[in-house]
Amino acid sequence: MRIAVVGAGFAGLAHAKVLKELGHEVTVYEKAPDVGGVWSITRRYTGLRTQNNRDSYAFSDLPMPREYPEWPTGAQVQAYLERYVRTFDLKSALRLSTEVVRAEPTPGQDGWLVTARPAGAPLRAPERFDHLVIANGIFSDPVLPRYAGYPDLVRAGGRLVASSQLNDIESVRDKHVVVVGYGKSACDVAAEIGQVAASTTVVARHLLWKMPKLIGGALNMKYLLLTRFGENLFRYQTQSTGMEKFLHGPGNPVRQGMLDSLGAFVGRQLGLKKLGLVPDGEFADIASSTVSLATDGFYEQVAAGTITVHRDTEISRFVVTADGRTHAELSDGATVRADVVVCGTGFHQRIPFLDDVITRRLQDEEGNFQLWHQILPHDVENLTFAGYNSSFFSPLSAEVGAMWIGAYLAGTIDLPPVAERRAQVAERVRWMEQRTKGKHARGTNVIPFSLHNVDETLADLGLDITTGQKLKQWLLPVEPKAYAGLLPKLKEKIANAAVRVGG
Repeated sequence: MRIAVVGAGFAGLAHAKVLKELGHEVTVYEKAPDVGGVWSITRRYTGLRTQNNRDSYAFSDLPMPREYPEWPTGAQVQAYLERYVRTFDLKSALRLSTEVVRAEPTPGQDGWLVTARPAGAPLRAPERFDHLVIANGIFSDPVLPRYAGYPDLVRAGGRLVASSQLNDIESVRDKHVVVVGYGKSACDVAAEIGQVAASTTVVARHLLWKMPKLIGGALNMKYLLLTRFGENLFRYQTQSTGMEKFLHGPGNPVRQGMLDSLGAFVGRQLGLKKLGLVPDGEFADIASSTVSLATDGFYEQVAAGTITVHRDTEISRFVVTADGRTHAELSDGATVRADVVVCGTGFHQRIPFLDDVITRRLQDEEGNFQLWHQILPHDVENLTFAGYNSSFFSPLSAEVGAMWIGAYLAGTIDLPPVAERRAQVAERVRWMEQRTKGKHARGTNVIPFSLHNVDETLADLGLDITTGQKLKQWLLPVEPKAYAGLLPKLKEKIANAAVRVGG
């Protein structure tokens, strides 16, 4: 088939490589001038590093370079993806600096017409493809709040930007900076800004629990969060293994005690009580929607007074004083200087190149994406999604999703009836919304249950790693290379199915 992939981040590149290896002709559209998605030079904010360790944040058949640090920088991740393109000869499939403006079903509903515009050039004529894979990213369209007084801020020379748009630390040197949010990007940016700004103020509507990279300065967090045991400390929608049933049944007091003890230890290590930054709720809430690592230097700067955190509050409006200085008035009654405002306030989950009619068919009434295994819509033909499963193991999750699409296109997946799929997906989204208190990224967030998602997707293919490999993953961090042998098995399976049909 001729397949169009929109987006050249981890998900888009994995799908290009896998689908090409399965014999398809693949074209990848990417509006940035380089591959990488959130790791692109156009979008990676200052101070960006991975939350995963080097060995777990890689494709199964291409480890990250050994010389990389334990938590690679954004530039190193992007360089790794460039290497992936070279290693698997994907360059000819890429159309960089080319934005997809419109994608619409062909008149016969047997494919897609994709209209794109190269940077600085007019629209190209629509191209026809048999299948469309949407890999445009769920962290690519930042939310910028609409604050009262924003025009006054701008007229006085102030700026309001998303964290992903702050690519140059020198632009805030000696400025008074307000960072909105308390997630990964907000704290990362604040820690970088704090070293050069005249003042750095973090405005956090809700505090989140953070996990230090090294517990007690010695134990790598990967042994806690990036194992099957760590994942199963949190209650999944269903419990399928004996250990899972034990942890959330007779062993629940032990499980809860472990989490409570860890939370108390982390609180002491980060000095949260002294800083007045103990989040509401329990430490188990760290996995309610996403898991954020403590940013190097952040709490140290708070303790030193370099960073000031206003918790449980938000910006009410911007004001400009008679002397021309810009300020942010906060809902807790405080007023702070604000030359530059950096918003780490989340992302929209939307697909601008699809029309509203198609988009409504992909979502429920609340705007949640309704996708089987985060991949297949219920009633839009010749369309699948990649990367709509925010995961601890994004490269691995992308590869497994690409194999699923390959098997689906080959007709080797025995899917439940659409009515059954629709009911299961709707129930899954309801559960996600409830457990995350609405922070489920429109149904695209599977964290912390990344391995459950991988297992369920592979089950559709009738493929899996060995029992021994799975047992190893219960206590040791997951290594994507354990899954490297699955694509050859899928190719063999597809070939055998084709022989049976032909025979």
